[in-house]
Amino acid sequence: MATELPTLTPADFASDQDVRWCPGCGDYSILAQMKKVMPQLGVAREKVVFISGIGCSSRFPYYMNTYGLHSIHGRAPAFATGLKSTRQDLQVWVVTGDGDGLSIGGNHLMHLIRRNVDLKVLLFNNRIYGLTKGQYSPTSPLGKVTKSTPMGAIDNPLNPLSVAIGCESTFVARSIDVNIKHLGEVLKRAAEHKGTAFVEIYQNCNVFNDGAWDYATDKGTKHDTVLELEHGKPLIFGKNKNKGIRLNGTHPEVVELGKGITEDDLLFHDEKAPEPTLAYLLSRMRHPEFPEPIGVFRAVDRPKYDERLNAQVQSAVQAQGPGDLDALFREGETWKVEGRDEGGL
Repeated sequence: MATELPTLTPADFASDQDVRWCPGCGDYSILAQMKKVMPQLGVAREKVVFISGIGCSSRFPYYMNTYGLHSIHGRAPAFATGLKSTRQDLQVWVVTGDGDGLSIGGNHLMHLIRRNVDLKVLLFNNRIYGLTKGQYSPTSPLGKVTKSTPMGAIDNPLNPLSVAIGCESTFVARSIDVNIKHLGEVLKRAAEHKGTAFVEIYQNCNVFNDGAWDYATDKGTKHDTVLELEHGKPLIFGKNKNKGIRLNGTHPEVVELGKGITEDDLLFHDEKAPEPTLAYLLSRMRHPEFPEPIGVFRAVDRPKYDERLNAQVQSAVQAQGPGDLDALFREGETWKVEGRDEGGL
């Protein structure tokens, strides 16, 4: 008979550690929404693990009353892949930032995504290195003046969602730290997905890059600068819901509804499309030319790396037995060195 899990609350997922982010940091909101979502998932705290690398975002495991691992710079995807591959009963989250995840950790993140390991990846994007006090990051816009780019950044910034979709992530989404209802819904969708779930979260660093996402959060502008994606529905935005996105050949364009243009002329969102073409196109829509989409870009099914790996191991065990690691070390090309004196060679 299955043991019934106790009813948990957000407070049950709060650790006893003092939260030490700067006052006003967007990370507080993300943490709060995560603690609200966790009781809805029906997963025991002892079956949840948060793994992080290095950065402000990487303090996240300390503040969740679950298992956690604060790993090394950029290597959280590698730690998480190993854990999930050997303990498929666990729900494993990777918490990273635009620096940790896309700079030193870019290679690890790319291979995690292409393998479709059953992990949930949260990338906090504040377009700056916050922990090291304000250097430009892989997502800092061209011309950004920082302590490490006093004449303005000349690197083309990475688009996290384009990277994830290019690696064919099976779940790709975006939300905003202060859009708490939307963020909670996206986190829940990511948790329920089977396979790699990649979520970019626009997060404000109010000390070293304050206002980076003002256009997407300001009450007076966000209706025209943000487009909420809904599966099967046309791409409509604007305070009066009078603007939309349609395709002109292979290029999206902003149009105004009415004057001969109807909803049927617009591009309809399909998060289940097997090819990532539409999701990639949406990821390329950037302010100020377009409203920036938030929500689920892609959610498809594909075989998971950890399941296939364990199936191979089980097949080998059935065919050859469980094996003996000590015997393996001692057989084959081993030899004994003789004729040595106490001095060495």
